[in-house]
Amino acid sequence: MATSSFDVSTGADLQEVDNAVNQALKELSQRYDFKGTNSSIELGTNEITLHTASDDRLTALTQLLEEKLVKRKVSLKALDYGKVEEASGSTVRQVVTLAAGISSDKARELNKFIKGLGLKGVQHQVQAEQLRVTGKKRDDLQSAIKSLREHDFGVPLEFTNFRD
Repeated sequence: MATSSFDVSTGADLQEVDNAVNQALKELSQRYDFKGTNSSIELGTNEITLHTASDDRLTALTQLLEEKLVKRKVSLKALDYGKVEEASGSTVRQVVTLAAGISSDKARELNKFIKGLGLKGVQHQVQAEQLRVTGKKRDDLQSAIKSLREHDFGVPLEFTNFRD
């Protein structure tokens, strides 16, 4: 009998993040409360840099970005906020890192959770930045997916490559 499998990974859709940043920049240029604050949002590789005049403007800028990300259906769990840094000219900067791939600690936590489900014939292994789950019964795999979705691991989980 053939085995079925699926992959568990994490990460934000970078195209949707790019769209959300562009929408936030457009609104940033039009909002009255950001006039003259030299506020900016810059999208880098797997990170977003927020730059503005003061802490309260940074809070408003963060809220603006989060609103746009939620509208584009990007999970806020994929964001990891760095500490607020003082920048030149009495401005503040904050780097927001985008989650890409499952860390080894999260993979161990997922492994432990899947083992705790007690599903017979279900195996799991870490492959690069994703977790592959295999099993003989499709129903067992589907119940594993359901249980993983219901539990909060602090990262957005994506289930891909479901194969029979």
